[in-house]
Amino acid sequence: MGLFQRGPARIRLDGAVVLVTGGARGIGARTACAAGDRGAHVWIGDLDPDLAERAATGAQCRRLDVTDPASWQSLVDEIVRVHGRIDVLVNNAGVMPTGSLIAQPLAEIDLTLDVNVRGVLLGMRAVLPTMIAARRGHIVNVASMAGELPLPGMVTYNASKYAALGASLAARREYEAAGIAVCAILPAAVRTELSSGADLGGTLPTVDPEQVADAILHTLRSRAAQTSVPQWVSPAWRVADLLTPEPLMRLARGVADDDQALRINANAGRRGYLDRIADQTRAHAEPGIRESGIAESDISASGIAE
Repeated sequence: MGLFQRGPARIRLDGAVVLVTGGARGIGARTACAAGDRGAHVWIGDLDPDLAERAATGAQCRRLDVTDPASWQSLVDEIVRVHGRIDVLVNNAGVMPTGSLIAQPLAEIDLTLDVNVRGVLLGMRAVLPTMIAARRGHIVNVASMAGELPLPGMVTYNASKYAALGASLAARREYEAAGIAVCAILPAAVRTELSSGADLGGTLPTVDPEQVADAILHTLRSRAAQTSVPQWVSPAWRVADLLTPEPLMRLARGVADDDQALRINANAGRRGYLDRIADQTRAHAEPGIRESGIAESDISASGIAE
């Protein structure tokens, strides 16, 4: 792309074909509903399409395993057969196990990296050919402030979200000349089931899933490379990280209780989420179980705590 060449064209939601992954709960469901309310043709890919259909009335809901290329291709082929194109992909599905790295089961590490990183890459690969052919498209990868802010108790999750952010920024450069905008969203703590067991008050920035959904859809106008939610969090963190001596930063982190992810699994309120993570980990480790209908959206994560 030339120095003064215009970037990818804006895509209007009214009439756009939008695919949202992990759309049965939380951020994904709110994004699907908001896009539908603004006139988009919305498709949801989730391991529990029945739950997604109840969460986002009017959306076309299909089963999707984001770690499986064939599952992606089947859904993309169907959407293209119906509409002839895909205008917007929202890569939202994800998982967020927490706790000490050395205590984390290897299967849980595999699940986190496969869903949060492989799922994002496979999603982009699946939709890019049709977007390139149309010379237009918009991809939003829901990463996390954990893609910039390292936290004790979230080593694997941090690794996956740093990767998702890096992949987004690289793909943005690689495909902008083809008319495709790739944007990353970095939510802070989000008030959904994933935050169960965590103290979301005090110094921890916290938002509602509707706010993240609004930020996702706003990227169709802004086409910003990355957007934190709240918007001030990412710029403030970069400045603080650059200018604050490590001893002072360590003190500030202690005041902010930044290591609570090491402890939240002991809280009774997180039990339901942990049970679903265990089921999903087992299903992912044993592919034959994947057809059991465990809902990926039950454990989808798009922020430090979706």
